[in-house]
Amino acid sequence: MRCSVYILHKTMMTLLVCIVVLLSACTGEHFTYSNFHCNLYIDNSTHHDPTLASAMNSMSPGVFCMIKYLPSRNAYSFTSNQGQNTINNFDAKDTERRNGTRIGMNNGLIVGYGNLSDDGSGYHFYAFDAQCPVCFNYNAIPMRSYPLSLSGSGIATCANCKREFNLNTGGNCINNTGKMTTYRATTAGPFGFLFIN
Repeated sequence: MRCSVYILHKTMMTLLVCIVVLLSACTGEHFTYSNFHCNLYIDNSTHHDPTLASAMNSMSPGVFCMIKYLPSRNAYSFTSNQGQNTINNFDAKDTERRNGTRIGMNNGLIVGYGNLSDDGSGYHFYAFDAQCPVCFNYNAIPMRSYPLSLSGSGIATCANCKREFNLNTGGNCINNTGKMTTYRATTAGPFGFLFIN
């Protein structure tokens, strides 16, 4: 009898330790991608936009492009961290897909290849929201905009909280805490498609 109580006690203690370890392993998990889905699809084989193409080129890591929607023109605005700026009108497919409503949480996305993220398989293609992840609240009423500005070295800065995010390393904050809102992104090259989910 005494032996069976001892075995039961040891089994219960082992089970309790396993449960605690499993529960603690699930806390503090940071999801890589946002649960907000843009579902933005841009076919650069029809737009032929050089600013967007420069950011979608894996041979030019460190070049990032901010994508915005201009409702007055029904057009994209593409601005590179290297100083390029182009405006490209929506085609029929963009209008049909309602792409004007799919450009980030508040009309802004940043895309490009990071130049410090080579894991041996090539540079990583990133898509970030263009709003400060610390200051911006998608559910706030009224919604206030906290756009990030881009520097030529691939640093995005918030004018409100002064945080700086390194786009080349996945959007980590380099002078405080926080990380940029990241989306899943796929590109088929400079003059191919761009899909951000």
